[in-house]
Amino acid sequence: MKRAERRDQPRGSHVLVVDDEPDIRELLELTLLKMGLRVSAASSIGEAKEHLKSERFDLCLTDMRLPDGEGLELVRHIASLSADVPVAVVTAYGSAENAVAALKAGAFDYVSKPVSLEQLRALVRSALSLPHADQRPRGEQRLLGESPPLQQVRSLIAKLARTQAPVYISGESGSGKELAARLIHEHGARRERPFVPVNCGAIPEALMESEFFGYRKGAFTGAEQDRDGFFQAANGGTLFLDEVADLPLAMQVKLLRAIQEKRVRKVGSTQEEPVDVRIISATHQSLAACVESGKFRQDLFYRLNVIELKMPPLRECREDIPAIAASVLERIAGQSGQPPARLAPEALEELARYDFPGNIRELENVLERATALSGAEEIRPDDLRLKPLAGDGAAEEPGRTGGDGAPLPEYLDRVEREAILEALEKTGFNRTAAAKLLGITFRALRYRMQRLGIREPEAGPGA
Repeated sequence: MKRAERRDQPRGSHVLVVDDEPDIRELLELTLLKMGLRVSAASSIGEAKEHLKSERFDLCLTDMRLPDGEGLELVRHIASLSADVPVAVVTAYGSAENAVAALKAGAFDYVSKPVSLEQLRALVRSALSLPHADQRPRGEQRLLGESPPLQQVRSLIAKLARTQAPVYISGESGSGKELAARLIHEHGARRERPFVPVNCGAIPEALMESEFFGYRKGAFTGAEQDRDGFFQAANGGTLFLDEVADLPLAMQVKLLRAIQEKRVRKVGSTQEEPVDVRIISATHQSLAACVESGKFRQDLFYRLNVIELKMPPLRECREDIPAIAASVLERIAGQSGQPPARLAPEALEELARYDFPGNIRELENVLERATALSGAEEIRPDDLRLKPLAGDGAAEEPGRTGGDGAPLPEYLDRVEREAILEALEKTGFNRTAAAKLLGITFRALRYRMQRLGIREPEAGPGA
């Protein structure tokens, strides 16, 4: 049977168990054999390496402390072989530091003894469901660009997809953080389970606990039936916490407990229920700076920021702008049923010189506006209506100011306000249609309108 076929069908897969305690080794062997798996066992790193020389494996379970070294050495050794074998570290010496070290070294997962048989089986099934190299989806093509920063991002996404490590995605607004999170999910062992994105900044504080953990019937006025929260909806899959820095401190405490215990309690319930989710978080703010200022808990920061993925701003990937712009114009044309508009060479040159403080999201808004206002087959520089560059940006520190010299937060608010107003005007202030035009949810649009003080006219139809 081919290796790729074994990944589709875990039964018959070959597992290497490395532990110096005979009783633990025997228990793991028996459990795996009952799952229909083939097992080879080793009591040391040296013995494990000999097995790896002569046999092919689909999974390795290793203890952290072994007579001739640490399990991390075995993790790194298997990674150096490019053997495409996930390694899970199972240890009695569990600590946050060891977990971070193992996951950063490339371990698939890290669990502390004693491990329940249910937890062990779930870990093994998840690891064996990882796609083989020739089975992985082509979703990375949605992350367009061949610039060095984007090539590095794609390479790291491929590595992160093969672990269960919590990932923190940093980057400016509009740089593609949610797309990166989706790609990590789609390339990993949880790809058949839900991906649940949550905008933490769009949830009223009073509703946060019930939105995240669900509620029981009668828990509060209006709770007419039991309802699951985000954690239950993402069970077995990935929970993406966007703008996680906007969580209030009280909610941060509850989130930390849910992540640590892998259990949640619905509002109005006396019982906790187990949940199995991978957490990926993101924010355009500096989470480290939020910790320094006391706005974000340090213990939660360490739980979320096991591995960081930095999304580059568009101004660092200028050579990718033509490909991204062409893709956006094709998408716009697909929505309208018209042939895609072309960018005049002068317009493309102007886009390449622009700093794009709003990154890819701003580029999309610029092209949507230009397509709507131009009405021609070719988009000219005047159709782009880009903000004038302050001194061509030569004296500005990248990322600190907008294209007109204003502080970046103020400039981004202005760009966002203009885009929302344009969408509302196009749709006659129908907020549902405007949200669809902007590519965001109705709830997110309502939140942004409230934050920016945008009010619909009294005579407007609204949504």
